[in-house]
Amino acid sequence: MTRPAIAPHMWEPLDAAAKMPDLPDQSATRGFWQGVRYRLFRHRPAMAGLLFIIVLILASVFGPMISRYSYFEQRLELSNLPPIYRPYVVGEGRIVHVNASNLRLYNVGADGGIDGLLRPDDRDMVNRRSSWEIDGHALVLDYSQRPPVLSIDGSVAEAGRLSLNRRNLFGTDQLGRDVLVRQLYGARISLMVAAAAVLTNFVIGVLYGGIAGYLGGRVDAVMMRIVEIVATIPLTLYVILMMVVLKSGLLSVVLAIGTVYWVDMARIVRGQILTLKSQDYVAAARMMGGSTWRILFRHLLPNAFGPILVTLTMLIPSAIFIESFMSFIGLGVTPPQASWGTLTSEAVETLRAYPHQLFFPAVAISLTMLAFNFLGDGLRDALDPRLAS
Repeated sequence: MTRPAIAPHMWEPLDAAAKMPDLPDQSATRGFWQGVRYRLFRHRPAMAGLLFIIVLILASVFGPMISRYSYFEQRLELSNLPPIYRPYVVGEGRIVHVNASNLRLYNVGADGGIDGLLRPDDRDMVNRRSSWEIDGHALVLDYSQRPPVLSIDGSVAEAGRLSLNRRNLFGTDQLGRDVLVRQLYGARISLMVAAAAVLTNFVIGVLYGGIAGYLGGRVDAVMMRIVEIVATIPLTLYVILMMVVLKSGLLSVVLAIGTVYWVDMARIVRGQILTLKSQDYVAAARMMGGSTWRILFRHLLPNAFGPILVTLTMLIPSAIFIESFMSFIGLGVTPPQASWGTLTSEAVETLRAYPHQLFFPAVAISLTMLAFNFLGDGLRDALDPRLAS
């Protein structure tokens, strides 16, 4: 086979004004982490979940600081106030609110907030009536029928439009404590548990699973048997044992989660390391004299960071739910501390009369778990190399 002849004109320089062939734009290429960020920002549910988590963190940190109430302050005369109510106008400008559940009359301030209890001047227990004298007007609350009827000067009063309780946006509980500030304080508890789960999974789960997967053999077999033994003991039993030693409280829940919550992460990291340690770059690192710790921390674990990060975001909502469940059954934080689990436990007792007290902590738990799950789904899709563009 003969080569084609090279003509003399092929050695002539190109004209500077000639059009160059279209080349790929090097500035448009993205590295791995730039591509991950680009795909993550385009994942709308993940961005919505991340935004909710950021807002939740800021609200839990700064909300109780700027609130006029504390999470333990009790005002028994303002117990079980609703977040939304229908006011009644008395005379020319006095506004009152009737709580049909506890048959009380409250004064409404100029800002639209319920600020005081109006005690009845007379209470007829036989006819089931209570009466008040307010600004020269006679108010009678007839609770012999359902719903109770309020009369002003002998005429049945008509309730106004729905109004927002501006002093207690989420209402109050059975002890008159502000539900909103207790919700924010409960978010602190949940985020502390999430931080404990993150720290435990990174320090214990990743290291334990990485060592077991890289060393293999008998070391791997012994370490995995320990993981199976720890995983078979129920978490509730750990919490009870912690309560015996340290008494009931948040510390018991955090230590219980820190003791056993790393086993799932260790299994996942071990599986990733078993897959990666047979790659050529690991063999090259061994040939160059790399130590076990260097290969593990500089080559294997960084390449398994994607699955680790996704698993971490999926385990956080599970840890929050476990803390809420433990507090719900009385094994978590103790009063007057507030967590979403204790709020739901207290609200179950008054569910039929005051459903709003259960609504807010239940929604908070659900939205937080959904936010972390959406973020985990977005990270899983963004870290998938097959989706790289």
